Parts: sequence; C-alpha cells; structure tokens
Amino acid sequence: MKIRAVSLAIFVAAISACGSSGPSSLTLVTYSSFPVEGTPLNEAIDAFEEQSGVSVEILVAGDTGTMVTKAVLTAGDPEGDVMWGIDSTMLGRAVDAEVFDPYRPAGLDAVRTGLVESVPDDLVTPVDFGDVCVNADREWFDNQGLAIPDSLDDLADPVYAGLLAVQDPSASSPGLAFLLATITRFADSWEDYWATLVANDVLITSDWDSAYYGAFTRAGGDRPLVVSYGSSPPYEVLFGDDPDALSAPTSVIADTCYRQIEYAGVLRGTSMLDEARLLVDFLISEDFQQHVPLDLYVFPAIDIALDPVFVRHAVIPENPAAMDPAAIDANRADWIERWTSVIG
Repeated sequence: MKIRAVSLAIFVAAISACGSSGPSSLTLVTYSSFPVEGTPLNEAIDAFEEQSGVSVEILVAGDTGTMVTKAVLTAGDPEGDVMWGIDSTMLGRAVDAEVFDPYRPAGLDAVRTGLVESVPDDLVTPVDFGDVCVNADREWFDNQGLAIPDSLDDLADPVYAGLLAVQDPSASSPGLAFLLATITRFADSWEDYWATLVANDVLITSDWDSAYYGAFTRAGGDRPLVVSYGSSPPYEVLFGDDPDALSAPTSVIADTCYRQIEYAGVLRGTSMLDEARLLVDFLISEDFQQHVPLDLYVFPAIDIALDPVFVRHAVIPENPAAMDPAAIDANRADWIERWTSVIG
C-alpha cells in the first residue's frame, strides 16, 4: 500500500510538471472472464482512476488463446496498453513475438515465492495463479449411482464413456493446460492416452464457455465431467441455492490438475508507457488483489486473507502438473499437430 501510494503521488506530480492539459486514458486488454462492470474489482479500478487521474477502458479480446493470438499479430502496434491474463501456457509465444515491454513493478517483493521466478527478464508481472482441473457434477453421479473418477486414467475407462468435455488446445488456454497435464503424466505415450479418450467419446469444444456453460450438466448439457478450474466449486456455491453450503455441488479431480500462473504486462508500442507501468503497479497492490479470488476465482499473487467460501471449497492440489514456458513454446505446435491427428 505504501509503495503504491508513493508511486501514484510521484506520477501525479510528473503529470503536473509536464503541464498535462487533461486526464490520461489507458486500455486494459483482457480475456472474456474478466468482469467489465459492477464488481468490487471494477470499483477498485474506479478508485485507481480517481486517485491517479488515469482513466481505464477494459477491452475484452476473447478467450486467452484468442487474446494472445491478437497480441502476437499486433506486437509493436497494440490494441491497448496493458494486458491482463496471459498465462504460463501461452507466455513463451508472446515472449518470442516481443509482445511486452520489460518492466519491474513497484511492490514486486510482495508477490509469492515461486511466481516471480517464472518470469523471464521482467517482461510480465504475476497477478494470480490457479489450477486447470477436471470438475465433476456431484448430483449427476449420485443420481446415477456412479463413482466420480479419481484420475486421468479413470477418464479413459469405458464406464465414463460420453461423459467428458474438454477444450480445443489450439484455441483455449484451459484446453492447452489439460493437454499439457496429459503430456506431463504419460510422456511418450500421451497420444495413446488421447486415442483412448477419443474411443471413449470425449467432446471437444472451442472454448471454456462452450464446455462449462454449454456441455456441462450443471448448465443443462449432457457432460457431467468438464475441464475447468480448481477454484470453480466456490463459484457454484456462491451462485447456487445455498451460499452457506458446507459442500459444493461440483468436485475437483486433483490428479488431473495443471498449474497456471497468469500475468499482466505493458504492451510494447504503447504511447502511454508511464501510465501503463503505473497500472501494472496497481494490479499487484492489495487494493486490487483482495478482489481477485471472488471476482476471477483464482488465487491472488500476493499473500492476503481469503474469503471463507474460497478457503472451504477451492482446491489447491499438492502436486499439480507444470511445465517450463520455454518448453511449451518449443513444442506447442508439434504437440497440437499430433493431438489434431489423434482426434481426427
């Protein structure tokens, strides 16, 4: 808080010294799950605007994969000034395309150990983390008298045929994370594993929204297993019939989880470099980070107290799969080509 306040004061003084004739305006490029209005997260941005004199416009660029593709195509001449939400599965692609302008923000020392170390050359700033995991509809399984699968291996069991929905890894961040989880687990035999999923009638959707809000039985679909997040259950509780429920209507299969870190970064080519850096400072401040769990359903990058519903129902697996961003970037195209060949 103190660091952020000093940064804002210095910036406002700099604007005055330069004789600025009006307020500055920034565009925050983000993914489709980021709230654009009406949440505490948006109220925090409003407070930033009031204190700094910098207005912030939110530009939703689609799913994470789509957002990153657009950023790569416009590198050096970006659609906005700061990007929120590029994750560790996509980072190497953006680094190679020189999407970001390096910046080490004020307050970085408060970011959790293990997150900062994932960043090459201060190109981006860790803003949250979570795990992509298969979620299960508890009620559906109870009604069928069928046990919820425990592992990746179980998903290929014929008893679960026609029950799983996943996302296309060529277009979807959680879809890519799930593919990486299978590659990490099965190594050279991952294609054989996917062949068994195809034989088991896995459903491939274009993005997370189509899977979770379309195919998933909780949304009226016919798939009681869906690739989502370890932090999806508290969402189901808060927006369900009983926000004080002791158990969530969905569960997480911990063996399927892949750890994702999300980042924010200054987009190379912005004409608002100082203001963009100031916004990145703010995005890892306590004023903003305290709202990340219940507005975005991921864990904050700094160590702050979490709402009890998040503590009670979110799942942080002990040993999630993970992979170096450079290895992902070096092999992504080949893996996706091979995956496409397997699924036909």
